[in-house]
Amino acid sequence: MRVKLLNPARGVQYDTPHRTSARRCTVEIVWLGHSCFRLRQDDVAIVTDPFPPSLGLSPGEVEASAVTVSNDHPNHCNVSAVGGNPRIFAGPGTYEREGVHVRGFLTPPRDADTDDLRNTAFIFNVGNLTLCHLGDVRAPLTPAMAADVNSLHILMVPVGGNCTLPVPQVLELIRALEPRVVIPMHYKIPGARVDIGTLEPFLKEMGLRDVEPQPRLSVTLSSLPQEMKVVVLTAQGQQS
Repeated sequence: MRVKLLNPARGVQYDTPHRTSARRCTVEIVWLGHSCFRLRQDDVAIVTDPFPPSLGLSPGEVEASAVTVSNDHPNHCNVSAVGGNPRIFAGPGTYEREGVHVRGFLTPPRDADTDDLRNTAFIFNVGNLTLCHLGDVRAPLTPAMAADVNSLHILMVPVGGNCTLPVPQVLELIRALEPRVVIPMHYKIPGARVDIGTLEPFLKEMGLRDVEPQPRLSVTLSSLPQEMKVVVLTAQGQQS
């Protein structure tokens, strides 16, 4: 595989994409806990927001081609936990790794936010699927931002509040972005030492009961639901 540096100012390497049929593209999504996911398509894996053992959880042995970091909080930037010599995508910009296109954009700050609390949301284009990981989104997106996140298939959104959007504003954001699948993240689970809320208030506001968590989600364009669906994943990370 040929590799060439197209953006030396940002230090981002772009790799020759695999020749894979977009129509047959299957993306596997595994939640490792907190805001950390492993997104896999064939032999290409991307890990989002890896966390440290101090969180009370361990992601286990995980390797990736690339790692995205939404913010500098220790619970979101433990890149050393990910093997495979991954490329690190942090901050706004356009990136590519083995046929997966990634774009990061800054989300609006709270009034009290400082520079070290800046948050980057990432949009992933994998084949003909579009996924968005909102990181620690703290304030509503502007109408222009929401319009720019178009044709969204899968949204990973924090629902635990405290340092992120409260649940009512999360619902407004979901309505604005109109994803086909919503995957909640960044909420209190057993073993996690973090001061955020549980999943239940979000499910209640969504009018959902008896939601059965699943260990992973494998999705193609043709398997997407016709109407928006909330998918709850079981954290695959272990208590540390």
